[in-house]
Amino acid sequence: MPPLDFEEGLAPALMPAPGSPPGETWLWHVAGRGYDSAHERAARTDFAERLAALKGHRFAGDFNPQRPAGAPQYVVPNDTLTAADARVAGIQGPHDLFGGVVPYSFVATKAITHPLVDADAARPEGWSADFAAQSADAVLHGYTAFSLAEAQRAGRMLLARGPVRVKAVRGTAGRGQSVAHDTESLDRQLEALGEPALAADGVVLEENLRHPDTVSVGQVIVGSLVLSYHGHQRLTYDNQGEAVYGGSQLTLVRGGLDVLMAEPFLPDALRLAVAQARSYHAAVERSYAGFFASRINYDVAQGMDVHGQWRSGVLEQSWRLGGATSAEIAALERFHADPTLQRLRAASGECYGEEQPPEGAQIYYRDVDPSVGLITRYALILPDADPA
Repeated sequence: MPPLDFEEGLAPALMPAPGSPPGETWLWHVAGRGYDSAHERAARTDFAERLAALKGHRFAGDFNPQRPAGAPQYVVPNDTLTAADARVAGIQGPHDLFGGVVPYSFVATKAITHPLVDADAARPEGWSADFAAQSADAVLHGYTAFSLAEAQRAGRMLLARGPVRVKAVRGTAGRGQSVAHDTESLDRQLEALGEPALAADGVVLEENLRHPDTVSVGQVIVGSLVLSYHGHQRLTYDNQGEAVYGGSQLTLVRGGLDVLMAEPFLPDALRLAVAQARSYHAAVERSYAGFFASRINYDVAQGMDVHGQWRSGVLEQSWRLGGATSAEIAALERFHADPTLQRLRAASGECYGEEQPPEGAQIYYRDVDPSVGLITRYALILPDADPA
């Protein structure tokens, strides 16, 4: 698993070689992919400028894929790219972008996390039946369905075990999810999604954990600099009073997830989360040829099911700029500035309305976004603490 268990020397130098033309780092907003609110655009610009500085590049602004290639190019897109996108932009591997590339668009969604209800179920072109078998120990009980009838059947099978979480596969920040406790509420929630949306994107139905802790496991690669991390998310309330993603606290180490796994005093639950993220990632690499990523993030839920049994499993993947990216880039800058640094704690955060960020935070957006109202986004380097 090359991206996860990085060995020093496999990646090119962080800075361009002496005498080589300076590279260019570009923002690329791929139309129709979303993540286009004012605060998301501002965050992308800030991240791209800082990544350009790390690579010794010129920040060149918005990317035009029709522009003839000249100097070495590095692209910061708004979403995970498809193989077709990558070809247009001349992206050939993980050192050409901050994010990831998938052979089919559905691979970048929650849809791949669970199997279909049976061998004859509806599925998109390119669906891998092997992935579910290879990742079974890394995920919770659940199904993905691409028709209303199959979603209802899968949901009823899961309801026999307990409440079912119904998840729109492209929802972010905790949005687009609901819990069904019986067949009536299940059918109502599925019918609200609509048959066309189910056929186009699918829906995830998954066992519902009680008050789960969400662990983030991730890695970023920029040139020769590779950082891996585990962390925890927190929820906050948006301006409509809905519970949404509020930030992450990360513990980052220099190197691959093998280095992270070897950390002393790592609690068993965290070690399991890292192992499940590695297993999930390896299953993607084996099942979907053409996948690669320089930024990965896996959400692992850990908590009690309705029967009081402790459960742990990967919920979803992110191979694009995400909520934790401000902390990732702040950490990249610190590790780049200090080659002796081996471990660091950092945080990202989002707060709404008049809520204030913590003292010492680096604010990279605070304004009224037409889509969400007043929002503040920030990053913070945290004081170190005991390894546990």
